[in-house]
Amino acid sequence: MSTSTVRRAGAREWGGLAVLSLPTVLLGLDVTVLYLALPSLAEDLRPSGTQELWIMDAYGFLIAGFLITMGTLGDRIGRRKLLMLGAAAFGAVSVLAAYATSAEMLIAARAALGVAGATLMPSTLALISNMFTDLRQRSLAIGVWATSFALGMALGPVVGGALLNQFWWGAAFLLAVPVAVVLLVAAPVLIPEYRAPHSGRFDLLSVALSLIAILPVIYAVKRFAKDGADVPTIAATVIGLVFAVLFVRRQGRLASPLLDVRLFTNRTFSAALSVLLVGLVGVGGSMLLITQQLQLVEGLPPIEAGLWMGPPALLMFLAAIGAPLVSRRVPPGIVVAATLALSMVGYLLLTQVDASGGVVQMVIGFGLVYLGLGAIAALGTDLVVGAAPPEKAGSASAMSETVQELGLALGVAILGSLATAVYRSRIGDQIPVGTPPEVAEAAGDSIAGATSSAHLMPAGWLDQAKEAATSGLNTAMLVAAVCTLVLSFLSAVVLRHVGVIGGDEAEAGPDPAAVPSEAAESRV
Repeated sequence: MSTSTVRRAGAREWGGLAVLSLPTVLLGLDVTVLYLALPSLAEDLRPSGTQELWIMDAYGFLIAGFLITMGTLGDRIGRRKLLMLGAAAFGAVSVLAAYATSAEMLIAARAALGVAGATLMPSTLALISNMFTDLRQRSLAIGVWATSFALGMALGPVVGGALLNQFWWGAAFLLAVPVAVVLLVAAPVLIPEYRAPHSGRFDLLSVALSLIAILPVIYAVKRFAKDGADVPTIAATVIGLVFAVLFVRRQGRLASPLLDVRLFTNRTFSAALSVLLVGLVGVGGSMLLITQQLQLVEGLPPIEAGLWMGPPALLMFLAAIGAPLVSRRVPPGIVVAATLALSMVGYLLLTQVDASGGVVQMVIGFGLVYLGLGAIAALGTDLVVGAAPPEKAGSASAMSETVQELGLALGVAILGSLATAVYRSRIGDQIPVGTPPEVAEAAGDSIAGATSSAHLMPAGWLDQAKEAATSGLNTAMLVAAVCTLVLSFLSAVVLRHVGVIGGDEAEAGPDPAAVPSEAAESRV
């Protein structure tokens, strides 16, 4: 489709983009702000160790599980309608979470927030694809959207620290209320409705199969990060994979599937999803380890650590905005490959960080990592959405979000576990003889345990623990550097058929027998 044959977006559409960015920033905030609120929350509600984990994880579990369902539901009932319903639910449940009187009540509220949150991300992205039909404008709009989530994550520690200095832990949840109100007022004015024509019956069995496929896999990934490849982890993985096969087989037989698996016959769609998945693995692991390094090794308070994460977030923002602009003249595959190569340099810088004061080096290295994230988040998401027909945009958006959620979780599990294994191997022989077993177990398990038990250990021992934790960071970042170099090369290869954004010649579309080509967006 030539850009000359479509209507260019005006002030209303760009205003609508600003409105759509609000819930995206909010979801990013919700990821990180709770880390700061957890200590005071735990003091008030007194959750058990297991309950504390579920307070943190219930939200992410339910978002990941319901993304595909909600993306397709928006295509069926109306994307703006689902967005507004989800925003209203998110605001209302946030109030319940803020005033929770027990750990059980907060876990239930966090789970409900996950379901509501799953309506927001695919709805916002799919609506952008409707509002911005000009390929160049859509690419730039998705770049703005892609930075909103990371902006929220970066602001989380700063906003959370400021709120907790003045109010109680529940104030962190109340941030959602004004955002929901603004969205509910502005959406009918600035955002058009879209409902896929001839969408067919909504298959509840497919919903159940998708949940039983996704939730055990997410659980297995998170459990692997904590306990390794034990029996429950392996069992959950097997259950998830079995039901994933059943889900895919059912989708292939339905006239109106929950997820049209024929989208994967489009090589741009499949290649872009693969780049997003693998690219987010390194980002997820490095985000966890850098945050840990700043606070537990460098000893920075959360609000200061959050401020140091500001420059990397700015670089990601510049990449997400700049990559679509550069891709108007340079093929997206080359842009993605080049920025991933810069990310690889960032990972290499992180392999050289030491425990005696490497904050600036960490910020520079992580900034380069985020540079690659900005490019793949903007261009990868644009390629995924652009490869799908408009009536499947919600489903395609949900797939994009699902693989990114899975990539982040895998990064925490794989790179986090690798760093922990290095820490344990380095510190195991350095724990003094005669240390009480419970103290030795905590100190030998993680840098967090070593920090909390440092007052019970000999003077200078914590420095050894910090050195061991830094070695874990260095090793994990070396693995990430190698993987990112490979991904950079593969990106140039698997996306080589995608031409510059908004070119005059259309890329060969998907198989007409697989995806309705008359509705499909084309790209060069």
